[in-house]
Amino acid sequence: MPIPRRFLRQAAVTCAALWVGTASAQNFADVKPSPQQTHWQDLEFGVIVHFGTNTFLDREWGDGTASPKVFDPDRVDPGQWASAARAAGARYLVLVAKHHDGFALWPTDESDYSVKASPWMHGKGDLVRMTEQAVRKQDMEFGIYLSPWDRHEPKYADAKTYDKFYIAQLNELVQHYGPLAEWWLDGAGSAGHVYDFKKYVEELRTYQPNTMIFADVSLFGYGDIRWVGQEDGHIRGENWNTIDRHGELRWRPVEVDTPLHKLQWFWHPDSDKTLKSVDELVEIWENSVGLGGQLMLGIAPNRHGLLPEADVARLKAFGAALQARYGADKDLARHHTSTDANVAAALDGDRDTFWSAPDDSHQATLEVDLAQPVTIDHALTMEWLNAGQQVQKYAIEAWTNGGWTTVARAEAIGHMKIDRFAPVTTSKVRLHILSSVGAARIREFQLFDVGR
Repeated sequence: MPIPRRFLRQAAVTCAALWVGTASAQNFADVKPSPQQTHWQDLEFGVIVHFGTNTFLDREWGDGTASPKVFDPDRVDPGQWASAARAAGARYLVLVAKHHDGFALWPTDESDYSVKASPWMHGKGDLVRMTEQAVRKQDMEFGIYLSPWDRHEPKYADAKTYDKFYIAQLNELVQHYGPLAEWWLDGAGSAGHVYDFKKYVEELRTYQPNTMIFADVSLFGYGDIRWVGQEDGHIRGENWNTIDRHGELRWRPVEVDTPLHKLQWFWHPDSDKTLKSVDELVEIWENSVGLGGQLMLGIAPNRHGLLPEADVARLKAFGAALQARYGADKDLARHHTSTDANVAAALDGDRDTFWSAPDDSHQATLEVDLAQPVTIDHALTMEWLNAGQQVQKYAIEAWTNGGWTTVARAEAIGHMKIDRFAPVTTSKVRLHILSSVGAARIREFQLFDVGR
């Protein structure tokens, strides 16, 4: 999927969110996530699959004129896609059920431009069904991307007629493929076209009330999660979950999208030359998930319907590298001296427990006694967000030469924050909450010696 020009400015910010948080709050910290949002944020890492006529024509952008007969994979295996994604650490998978060319990967009743007109499985296949089932077998969650822009469908020329067409396709997908973790709205190519997004979302919510809607911030009233603004996999600056658009505050966590292959969302014959390295992928993860966002990594089956062997190997190596750096057995804070139950709740690896600062406090410290000197160079902190994002400034401090030395200092913690700093050898470390709106609550405080 090339860099999109996401979302029209049409009346988006004037529409109230359907089910999120406290819209009228006067302070950022007063805005709270919905249970659906906190569940989604805990998924942290997903993949998005691009596969269609573009795959067979060496294209990123289809123009809607390709014959359905070009779509003819001979070994399509969504189980392989899901297994490879799981090995990387992904917890959900979004399938591009229809890209901008309009070719549908399920046998839609609304158009003949779909898999039912292809030679694949003699026109009897349903790739959405196959993928959904494969994903759930891997204990992952499933989502769908349905492009609003359709370069094939003649009805697109008439906005109201096309709205009915899009809603009919949406209904096929939201009613027949189980609970959906995410619904992707991508407004690429839509300049000048007016969509009835309000009606789209009403239909979606009728059948999928817990689905997270991905949208650009210009569709502020409809999206539950937001785009970071580019596709290189990086969050830049402090990451606050609450954003302000025209005086309205909403909880809108970030999803960062980037492909496994450099600048390529669909498979291409030169894919062996564009594959990102393990080091690049780890760096992307640290600058997306490690900065409190969600990583959506693009993967692309080839003309056989399989991920290339190099892609499968790279995803597995990526997952192994993350475990080698941040696996539970690498957390040096687990080996702490006996402490009270409150502090222990932030050191136990259980995200359902958390340390609480004193009631009504705006400063506090969470101290870890490691019993013996250890070398650390990374800290991972997670804030309990059910009551909103409270921490506004903090420091990581290590006990050296008889006093506390600041090794890292920042503002937002949010869902997760990985701080990197020069190696320091110490027997005590503390998280120093320098400023918080309300009492800080920390789900996890972990320490690592990554060695670079």
